[in-house]
Amino acid sequence: MSDPRLPDTILMTPLAQVTEVTGLGMVAIRADLARAGDAIADAAGLAIPAPNRFVTDGGRWLGWMSPDELLLILPAAEVAPAVAALTDALAGEHALVADVSDMRCVFDLSGRKPAQALSKLCPVDFGALPADGLRRTRAAQIACAVWPQGQGWRITAFRSVTDYLRGILTAAAAPGTDLEPR
Repeated sequence: MSDPRLPDTILMTPLAQVTEVTGLGMVAIRADLARAGDAIADAAGLAIPAPNRFVTDGGRWLGWMSPDELLLILPAAEVAPAVAALTDALAGEHALVADVSDMRCVFDLSGRKPAQALSKLCPVDFGALPADGLRRTRAAQIACAVWPQGQGWRITAFRSVTDYLRGILTAAAAPGTDLEPR
């Protein structure tokens, strides 16, 4: 039975479209960011982001994951040169540069209410997250990272939970599951 307060078209429209993103490469960078930040920035081609933030030039994305960890996301074809440049830049530092592309899955949520769909799964106030904000959190039972992407959101997690993540995102975005009005 439909809710008389909502037009049927809203009840039948998903909150968000869930799209798996492919063709991305990812490089994990672990180092003392205070000591090696300039070298990382030069090699990555992006400034070091502030805590819980990311920087991007449109084609590359660098996110702050923890006090000594960054994640570089870039086109898959650019991973090997980026790993080589970062490894060279960090020579002599206690650091780790690793291609983690095959370890991660990535989904975009776009559409009518993507933040509402995510808020069903993640303990995050998405309205308070700045445009360059990055949040490491949980989506239901899995560890993930979430950030604004265009007019929606991007989420990444371990590839081993791809099907589970796709399933919970799709369920959270299903038609007729709006949280408002209450």
